[in-house]
Amino acid sequence: MSQHIKLSILITLLCLAGCQQEKEDLNAYVARVKAQQKSDIPPIPVMKPYQSFEYAAAELKDPFVPTVIDMQEPEPEPIADNGIRPDSNRRSEALENFELAELQFVGTLEQENIWALVRAPDGVIHRVQTGNYMGRNHGKITSISESQMKLKEIVPNGRGGFIDRDTSVSAVEVN
Repeated sequence: MSQHIKLSILITLLCLAGCQQEKEDLNAYVARVKAQQKSDIPPIPVMKPYQSFEYAAAELKDPFVPTVIDMQEPEPEPIADNGIRPDSNRRSEALENFELAELQFVGTLEQENIWALVRAPDGVIHRVQTGNYMGRNHGKITSISESQMKLKEIVPNGRGGFIDRDTSVSAVEVN
């Protein structure tokens, strides 16, 4: 053997011999741990035997299958033309650009016949009389009194036609 190998074996043996001599504190610790009372570990719980379950509702309706039966749509009712419709050739008036709820009936004026004073949302007061139009539903003024204006509106009936609807606008108190 070469001298390097002999030297490395000798150094290793000397290191091992030095480590073996100073283990008294380690031996004391191991003896102390072994002397301690061991805690009792509870035993593994007993497993209950498997009980099978028989599904008794197998013949019932499947909850994941849709139950709605497709039915044919009923034939739409023929639309009876009652002759009521807005006049598309009539020139619209200034107050027809607003909803009735936005307009305020603030008073009346009497010159040969009775006029109603109506305030628009922009603050302008308009003078209207029986036969004038206001509101977005083609509301024609049918009568004017000091407390209210009555109108006849032409509104869609939801089936492609129109119907007449009577409505009124009550006077508001001006401060």
